[in-house]
Amino acid sequence: MKLKTKKAVLKRFKVTKTGKFIRMRQMAGHLKAAKSKSAKSRYKRRASVSKPDKKVIEKLLPYAS
Repeated sequence: MKLKTKKAVLKRFKVTKTGKFIRMRQMAGHLKAAKSKSAKSRYKRRASVSKPDKKVIEKLLPYAS
């Protein structure tokens, strides 16, 4: 039986060629006037997912890696 992909997880994570998962950083959505310019530029960068979280994401995205 085919496994279903969780669409919410698919929208939030991307897989690199080496098999790592990349995510967007938190705090970048709203209330930007109170944040410094350097903080806002930090939020633009993508972050990699930790190893324990990677196992969970791999279960939710069965055909990603």
